[in-house]
Amino acid sequence: MRDRDSVDTAETSILKGRQRLKKPPRPQKQSSVDKRSSLDKRASADKRPGIDKPLGHPVHRAAFGVVITSIGRFLDIRDRVFGWVDSGYFEHETGERATRHAIASGASRLDAVFVEPAGGKAHTAVLLCHGIGETVKQWYGVQQLLAVNGVASLVFDYSGYGKSRGRAHWNQFERDAMAAFAALEHLAQGLPLSVVGFSLGSGVAVATINQLCAGRESGALRLVLCEAFTSFRGAAKAAWFPKPLTKLVPPIWHAQEPLASCGVPVLIVHGEKDTLFPVRMAHDLAGFCAAKAHVVLVPDTAHNQPFRKPHLDYWGPVIDWVSR
Repeated sequence: MRDRDSVDTAETSILKGRQRLKKPPRPQKQSSVDKRSSLDKRASADKRPGIDKPLGHPVHRAAFGVVITSIGRFLDIRDRVFGWVDSGYFEHETGERATRHAIASGASRLDAVFVEPAGGKAHTAVLLCHGIGETVKQWYGVQQLLAVNGVASLVFDYSGYGKSRGRAHWNQFERDAMAAFAALEHLAQGLPLSVVGFSLGSGVAVATINQLCAGRESGALRLVLCEAFTSFRGAAKAAWFPKPLTKLVPPIWHAQEPLASCGVPVLIVHGEKDTLFPVRMAHDLAGFCAAKAHVVLVPDTAHNQPFRKPHLDYWGPVIDWVSR
């Protein structure tokens, strides 16, 4: 997947220590590996309990769509200008096997990439819910790092993001996560599962974790929150959104109630140099959790560094946590 639309395989060894990543040479596309599959039966989340929530005030709905779409397009243009789109790829071959999938999510269809170690020798699998303005292609470096350490992963684009079809709405983003998780269950074939929410994705992950846990044994699922926020409005305020306009921000994704009512093990990883969401939010999230949460603060790490320059200083604790 070095050119982001094709994927290939190679031999590798387990990574050790901090990795310095560069964009690898672009091989020729190999359409035989770029497999698209429809997971219609397993991926539809529309009938899951708790997912059909009120659509909210029309102003909030409109504001959410405009803000998410506008910021996403702005960040995409910025990343292309500064050459950050491909910044997470390993220079050397890493031996992963990747497949591309189309996942049904109600009326939407999601673009997703599943990456696993060569030979399919994963010992666990995670769903990656990425942040605002990001797409699957920017998370391939993280997926490589996870794969060479025995962790399979599925990353997907929300409705209206990247190549995914559909309209941006917070309820739809939650449906997307539910649908992607159902697809991961099918792809991972019985492996232990975890959900990782990064930035915007932390709100989606927290909002859906109790639905995902329904019918499972206690502790069967794990949750990881990276560069996370306590509520969507809290995130907007922390991101210097003009105070007079905060009423336009939907009052959604409050982490306190769902975390207080779920008993899954929770890991919270936060960069000490995150100037977008303060470290205080990581400790607040830990305080919300019904079960004891573990907080890891990573030195010298800003908000977007974990996926732009993935290394084991940040993702090592995540790998250890989901592998227990």
